[in-house]
Amino acid sequence: MSSTLLTLSSSRLELQLNPSIGGVISRLAYLGAESPVSILRESLTPLENVLEAGNFPLVPYVNRIRGGAFAFRGREIRLEPNMAGDPSPLHGQGWLNPWTADEVDGSSAVLSYRHEPGEWPWAYEAQQDFRLVDSVLDVRLTCTNTSGEPMPCGLGQHPYFQCGPQTRIDTGVGFVWTIDDKVLPVAKLPATGRYDLKDRLICGQALDNGFADWSGRALITDPDWLFEIELSSPEARFFQIYSPASGGVFVAEPVSHANAALNEPETDWLALGIRILEPGEQMCLDMRIDVRAI
Repeated sequence: MSSTLLTLSSSRLELQLNPSIGGVISRLAYLGAESPVSILRESLTPLENVLEAGNFPLVPYVNRIRGGAFAFRGREIRLEPNMAGDPSPLHGQGWLNPWTADEVDGSSAVLSYRHEPGEWPWAYEAQQDFRLVDSVLDVRLTCTNTSGEPMPCGLGQHPYFQCGPQTRIDTGVGFVWTIDDKVLPVAKLPATGRYDLKDRLICGQALDNGFADWSGRALITDPDWLFEIELSSPEARFFQIYSPASGGVFVAEPVSHANAALNEPETDWLALGIRILEPGEQMCLDMRIDVRAI
């Protein structure tokens, strides 16, 4: 494991960060039991791959760009795939690059990442501000356009929650996108039936879908737990669920825009959550994980 591992704590939570591997959360544990209980997925091997982490940041776009190409202001942007086995690049650059620890104390830390123009032809600076207070973890992800021209932007977080056969999620969503065999959106439908996220079992559900009109709050419970978890994000209008059939973990992503939104006409971007940042402009997305004793 990288020597840059940072450990923060409060009266009820312990947080471990690895700036050098994608600015990730490598561990979040609840301290209110006889022994620490992992809230997010905890890697059982040394953390050398961001996909083994408990959470990673999504910046400056979330989820996939179909075929790695989109049009913006009369130019075509082309990106290479960035995850083995997936032809569409996803989640931006932040999760695949080292971050710098700018400020660290016992219960808070600030990490930053600076992107120089390349395949993604805009310069930007991203920052994650982590703060623990009692049983609450707050994470603010910020992106600032430092280039001399407008830049499309979107933000999100990618937490993997532990789960079992009785774990439930309770949240409000209006619509869901069905997906094809490349996990790309096909049709937007009302979120009913197997896509209803109101007080339902969430582990092992074979879901990998994006949702619109998210309420901004999700309650995660399990009768075997000593706590309940509230995930919230006031800026996130969209929500992504990944619940593999194998169970054990699920992902609940607060995100600012829809999957593959950049592939749609620019006139539709605002409705799909894409922001266009002018030079020097920034946007942020907050995520709160509140672990409440029962």
